[in-house]
Amino acid sequence: MKQALLLALLFCTFSMYSVAQNIKKMNALRTESAPKIDGVLDDAEWTNAVAASEFVELRPVPGNVESREKRTEIKILYDNSAIYVSARMYDHPDSIARELVTRDRVGNSDFIGIIFDPYLDRINGLGFYVTAAGSQYDAKYSSSGNEDDNWNAVWDSEVKIDEKGWTAEFKIPYSALRFANKDVQTWGINMIRSRQKVNYQSCWNFVDPKVNGFINQEGELNGITNIKSPVRLSFSPYVSTSVNNYPYNLPGVKNTAGSFNGGMDVKYGINQSFTLDMTLVPDFGQVRSDNQVLNLTPFEVKFNENRQFFTEGTELFNKGDLFYSRRIGSFPAYTNSVNGQLKAGETVKNNPTESKLINATKVSGRTGKGLGIGVFNAVTNRAMATVLTASGQERMVETQPLTNYSIIVLDQNLKNNSSVTLLNTNVLRQGSAYDANVSAFLFRLNNKKNKYHVQGAAKMSQQKSGTMDDTGYGYELRGGKQSGNFTWNIQQEFTDDKFNPSDLGFFTNNNFLDHSFFMAYSKYTPGKWYLQYETWFEADHSQRFKPQAYQSFEVNVGGWMKFKNFWSANVNMEREFSGNDFYESRTAGRVFNTFSGTRVNARFNSNNAKKYSGGAYLSLRFQDSYGGFGLSTGFYQNYRVNNKLSFGTEVMVAPRYNYVNWIGKSSTNEIIFSRYDRHTVESVIDVKYTFTAKMGLNLRGRHYWSDRRNKSFFMLQDDGNLRADPGTEFINRQVNYNVFNIDMVYSWQFAPGSELSVTYKDVAQESEMLNREGYGRNFGRVIGRPQNNSLSLKVLYYLDYLQLKKKN
Repeated sequence: MKQALLLALLFCTFSMYSVAQNIKKMNALRTESAPKIDGVLDDAEWTNAVAASEFVELRPVPGNVESREKRTEIKILYDNSAIYVSARMYDHPDSIARELVTRDRVGNSDFIGIIFDPYLDRINGLGFYVTAAGSQYDAKYSSSGNEDDNWNAVWDSEVKIDEKGWTAEFKIPYSALRFANKDVQTWGINMIRSRQKVNYQSCWNFVDPKVNGFINQEGELNGITNIKSPVRLSFSPYVSTSVNNYPYNLPGVKNTAGSFNGGMDVKYGINQSFTLDMTLVPDFGQVRSDNQVLNLTPFEVKFNENRQFFTEGTELFNKGDLFYSRRIGSFPAYTNSVNGQLKAGETVKNNPTESKLINATKVSGRTGKGLGIGVFNAVTNRAMATVLTASGQERMVETQPLTNYSIIVLDQNLKNNSSVTLLNTNVLRQGSAYDANVSAFLFRLNNKKNKYHVQGAAKMSQQKSGTMDDTGYGYELRGGKQSGNFTWNIQQEFTDDKFNPSDLGFFTNNNFLDHSFFMAYSKYTPGKWYLQYETWFEADHSQRFKPQAYQSFEVNVGGWMKFKNFWSANVNMEREFSGNDFYESRTAGRVFNTFSGTRVNARFNSNNAKKYSGGAYLSLRFQDSYGGFGLSTGFYQNYRVNNKLSFGTEVMVAPRYNYVNWIGKSSTNEIIFSRYDRHTVESVIDVKYTFTAKMGLNLRGRHYWSDRRNKSFFMLQDDGNLRADPGTEFINRQVNYNVFNIDMVYSWQFAPGSELSVTYKDVAQESEMLNREGYGRNFGRVIGRPQNNSLSLKVLYYLDYLQLKKKN
């Protein structure tokens, strides 16, 4: 569930109502004594501060100034150590939504947020939010418009509900901010308020819909003088212990094993602009389980990154789409080759499924002249598989050498929210394994009114070891109109047959020249029965670069609408034309002639401000050959029992009939395809119980089942067409895959920046070469399989250098 805050920011960014845009200004007032952060605005310090008000409505009717009865008033104080914010949100107490959630979630709750841009570059910002239930949410904003909600700072806030509405107080220490070393400061600033029950959102400084971007349309904060950036140094040592049980029931192999770990995260402000983040001997055992699937494609599955160190503050490293952090500490590169190295009578006793991360370091920041600098480095240990010889002795086989991963980024801001970037990624492996390097130059240029843009990238990859030296090239070029009701863009992307950034990036295939065109018309002013809508058209063409050959062409047309009851719906249709697939055969130089087809998709979502909310979708695919037909349908629902307890479910059912794809190579080296039916069912249940804004329990259970039932077989001919294969070699090569997992996490933020967490995980999976019809039968089967159970406890304690110095 992505939070309502993100929707609010998107709405701020793209609301299409035309009002005169003025940059609002407000003053911060220096105070000699700090107000008490208790949510009660009766401190004398607030008396002389001037309030910022007259927020501009963003929805449901963009452009209106908020009413006096529901107005918002914000005051700002500062001293030598922190910024203080008071907020009064007028409302009827019964109209205030206040679902209780833990940190970095908004849930179904009203909120107030303040965004600072201390360098006034109108590109980067830091947001601090608090809900009416007292839950904190913070995020970092970058030039690409991304919201990094994994960024965390240590700050204080309290809220109160009274007969006038609700109030909030913030204390944001300078250690949570970065600002220039100037006697007189001028910061960018904006504030956002949400009233969830009536789907109302507003901003203090209106964001003009005809100008692309959000941070660049902020107001200004004046009056801050003679402040200094403090020593920003903190330590977060941790200890963790875990126990794991799996019924191996094998001689010499323990069913239950335990571990004890310790390590530390370090954060140090090198100066007012740059910060060093380091994790030493990290423990990621409490990270949520991946959504494993049955993959029938020739490409790997891309999984989400759930490790906080690799998601927080990585906006510089993610430029150019060359960094896939799951490469670090993941599945050892040569794990699957162990079986091929076995000698007669040998068996594999132990084969690690991940490489151990020793440490990782990030240095990032931006100078006062807009130069962003990022340096990333991580080291993973050597991984070894244990093999039992025929005589019962053990020998070790290397599955991953000691490996160093690094990234260097230089990103210069230019006028009009433009930028140029130099980036380099590097992977060095110990021993004879090859090394890899990727370099890129990126640029984005906007015109003065931010209405048109052109952006691009030039990339070079190199894989080198001994006599091997594969160097490849690629580029991207895109331009168009990015602001206004009508927008469009056109794009070209190219890679040669040797470009490969996959050692530290995610990449499926190279050797292509792609073109795409997209246009959309959006209207955000309400009509008789709708609030806003969007329609779009897209066309994509791909060809192989060397030797040149057509690959694919498809068009997509659709629309989206939000109604006055705050429900929404979208419908689109895609047409795929027949093409040439050079990857499905898994054999270089061979092509498979793909079939044309049509896909129709529809989705609706109800008003998520209600106690019960949900949505459903339907996708139909009609294949023009072999009678292929596919259906994907599902629904989600969420029920809030009260402000502490909620339940959510998601169900997806996706049957496929008469699909045709690769299945393998025959004993005579023929490439074999099959016509098959496939059934996929995925069900997820979420339960959330929040004790306080700092303590909660979350449970997530997931079952996924998918199969492949072959019906007839074909040989791939040299011209890419299929010819019936009467052989029976693959007749029993069916696939039936089940996975079931539970993740339950109890977390307690017992002090600012400090957390105790207890995690329970249960995983069971099986993959069989047979048909096992029926979802119920498969669910019962996987539940009865041996379960891998783990229980872990982790305690992390935040130590701030300035606080320690003050105590001493």
